[in-house]
Amino acid sequence: MTDLELSSGQGSVVVGTEQNFEEIALNRSNEIPVVVDFWAEWCAPCRQIAPLLEQICSDSAGQMLLVKVNVEEQPRLAQYFGVQSIPAVFVLRNSQIADHFAGVQPESALRAWLARFLPSPVERLLREAGALESSDPSAAETLYREALESGPREDVVRMALARFLLKQHRNSDARSLIEQLEARGFLEPEAQALRDELDLRLAAAQSGGVAQCRSALAAQPGDPVLSLQLADALGATQQFEEALELCLNVVQSCQGESREHARATMVKLFHLLGNEAELARVYRRKLATALY
Repeated sequence: MTDLELSSGQGSVVVGTEQNFEEIALNRSNEIPVVVDFWAEWCAPCRQIAPLLEQICSDSAGQMLLVKVNVEEQPRLAQYFGVQSIPAVFVLRNSQIADHFAGVQPESALRAWLARFLPSPVERLLREAGALESSDPSAAETLYREALESGPREDVVRMALARFLLKQHRNSDARSLIEQLEARGFLEPEAQALRDELDLRLAAAQSGGVAQCRSALAAQPGDPVLSLQLADALGATQQFEEALELCLNVVQSCQGESREHARATMVKLFHLLGNEAELARVYRRKLATALY
């Protein structure tokens, strides 16, 4: 394979540089295993292992990507990975180094080593389902349920299916899956965020939606119950900042049940936003100040 073919970015092998490494290696490793081969033109062992790596990644039929990094052309990448001798081979998963070795291995050992990182049948089904969610929701659901019936990683599949059903506004079906997860006695942050969104949707439906809640609050300004009903409706439609501000006003102005309800609603909104979201950080600080 020529350098031109490698640098085209097609197929299972690409050339890694400082400029493209984050996109083609780190980010891509969140989807499939990425094998990084550090090599140089003058390195005879590198020429031994290169065709083996290329063949194995090619045989994976898109389930694994090989990124070749010339250490003489990209010394800072080699330094970042702590490469001391070549060939040096790393496997990246989820933007992290999963494993590595230096030197040459026979093909059988190399295939066995890399096979550990190939996606499982369930992971492949989940990825295929995710890719079909927008274009063919029915096919996506079929794949999610096939993954669920296969047995392994049931909790991960339930979360993925619940998230998909929530996007389809099938709240009851999504809640059933979340309740199955909750029966274990805990919820992962992702599952908790789904549960919180379901709760907000239910509260919003019971209160009549944003327009009705806003009208009711306009008739009785400052009413904490009506304020929180509007906050629920706003949160269910992802109007997070106004929802958080309404809750914060209740926390600052009320005591007892209304204050606790407002605090709990803000926590649910933080989960929906994601803990690292700037809006969540800003209002988490405001909530802490109001409480303490």
